[in-house]
Amino acid sequence: MRRMLLLVCAAALSAAVFVAGCPKPAPVDVAPSGEMGGAVPEEPTATGGGATASTTIQAKGSDTLLQVAQAWAEEYKKAHPDVDVSVTGGGSGTGFKAMLDGTTDIANASRAIKDEEKQACEDKGIILEEMIVGYDGIAVVVNKSNPLAAISIDDLSDLYVGNTRDWSPLGGKGEVVLVSRDSTSGTYEYFKEHVVQKNGKDKDRDYAASALKVPSNEQIREQVAKTAGAIGYIGLGYLDDSVKVLGILNDQGESVQPSVEGVKDGSYPISRPLLCYIKTDAPQAVKDYLDWVLGAEGQAVVAREDFVPVK
Repeated sequence: MRRMLLLVCAAALSAAVFVAGCPKPAPVDVAPSGEMGGAVPEEPTATGGGATASTTIQAKGSDTLLQVAQAWAEEYKKAHPDVDVSVTGGGSGTGFKAMLDGTTDIANASRAIKDEEKQACEDKGIILEEMIVGYDGIAVVVNKSNPLAAISIDDLSDLYVGNTRDWSPLGGKGEVVLVSRDSTSGTYEYFKEHVVQKNGKDKDRDYAASALKVPSNEQIREQVAKTAGAIGYIGLGYLDDSVKVLGILNDQGESVQPSVEGVKDGSYPISRPLLCYIKTDAPQAVKDYLDWVLGAEGQAVVAREDFVPVK
């Protein structure tokens, strides 16, 4: 018994010495966020935030403005690598809806906001500021086989409401194939008011049910290029030699071609401003971006893309 007691005491003494010799664990530094160690990392700014490590600005709306808006985004990124401008189209109406839904910082538009769109925004406490960022002429294009060189607004209206269904009264031949933008497009709305309805003189006139509605300038151009008898309308910056451009006859019977000069001096009858809408309390990053758009560099992009600068 005495020998066993001595063995137990010796084992207990050895364990005590072992524990005493072990170092204590270092205290854990808990950050305020509950994560271990160091400061809380800064999150990148989401839509329209102030400029921090990364800022994303959302711009949605007009397909006419799409290519110039994408070019703006690319050029701005070169000078401001901490800012990403994400650009999508879908039509002017889509841009205004996105502004109402809170999913965009900038609504790009090729028409002015409608009273009901403005009221819907104000009902949600959204007050918008309008900026003219350029000008555009709407070019009327036909298939290259069409012999017609120019057309009046009255004849163009008769085509698009379906009163004239064959090219023969205008000097051509074959069935007229109408190609139009879809109803979310600002170009659709502008063309309807200023051409189909003859500058608003006849509000009862509307697009013919037979008109093929497509979602972009490029698709109108492609459809007209491959379809004999087709006629369409596209923004000035989307013209190429795949289609034939018609002059528009003015009140004196003179044919006026769509051009930067014609839009600048007001001689081309189908032209309109290009617009950006932002909230009056938009983040500073958004305001800085549009200041750049309206400055020398941004307006140089407008000219490069074959639209008309503000200045």
